[in-house]
Amino acid sequence: MEKFVILADITCDLGKELRAEYDIEYINGHFTTPDGKEHESYLEWTDTTPSEFYKALRAKPNDYTTAPPNVNEWATVLEDYAKQGVGVLALTISSALSGTYAFLTKAVEEVKSKYPDAAIRTIDSRRFSSGHGLLCVYASLLRKEGKSLDETADWVENNLNRFHQAGWLDDLSFVAKKGRLTSAKAFFGTLMGLKPIGEFDKNGMTTVIGKAKGEKQAYPVLLEYIAATIENPEEQIIFVATADRYKQAEAYKKMLEDKFHPKAVYINYVYPSSGINVGPGLMAAYYMGKPISEDLAEERELVTRLLAKK
Repeated sequence: MEKFVILADITCDLGKELRAEYDIEYINGHFTTPDGKEHESYLEWTDTTPSEFYKALRAKPNDYTTAPPNVNEWATVLEDYAKQGVGVLALTISSALSGTYAFLTKAVEEVKSKYPDAAIRTIDSRRFSSGHGLLCVYASLLRKEGKSLDETADWVENNLNRFHQAGWLDDLSFVAKKGRLTSAKAFFGTLMGLKPIGEFDKNGMTTVIGKAKGEKQAYPVLLEYIAATIENPEEQIIFVATADRYKQAEAYKKMLEDKFHPKAVYINYVYPSSGINVGPGLMAAYYMGKPISEDLAEERELVTRLLAKK
């Protein structure tokens, strides 16, 4: 079997247990706190808890910044694998949201100039957070089946548009300010009493496709939306991402298990590198299903119908 590693950037939001279970590596990022200090970003809660982090973020949302791994950091990691003769499948957050993929491709050029035979495939995930992480998990499953580096990379590239987001963001101001929300002017800020339902567009940006009247309406609409868009649910691995919405994520996880009986449903924290840009209000499921329509017209129409029924 061909040996290769799956290397994600920090925004994959795969915690220690998931990384161990699926044998996925990641490269650190960076963030700056309101006191001006720069920190390396890790996928674990060491110096703080999720609640403490998001409480501080709410208080000074504009004073936190993030930075991806730079070209040299990528090159150092990739060169180490090249020296060992180990292939790499490297996946990053969507290039529409970050310069991470551009840094990665530049690093690959540098490493290839020294090690021309290095087996490296790069993928712009067109996703972020748990959407990015779930792609890595599916790549891991293909590797476990014995697929080669190229076979795995080709499958991921051909199926990017089948990875969905179905959930809500309580406060859209974070994603709007960071350029991660389409139609920002129409949906900016916190919508009192409403749950803006978001889906990925083709570039991995969040697009609001409907607004539910609170959790009571949102949950059944989301479940029916997933039912209409998921494929082979009993074979699926589903992530439920939570940015300080753990109670809601637990409830959602139970609903997903009861309705779809998938292989596994994992609750996945949104760690600082993603959380600073997403904010404290994300609670969403990530799963594989039907291809997402070009302009999300089909998805909008579906949610509109479901909201009218509930």
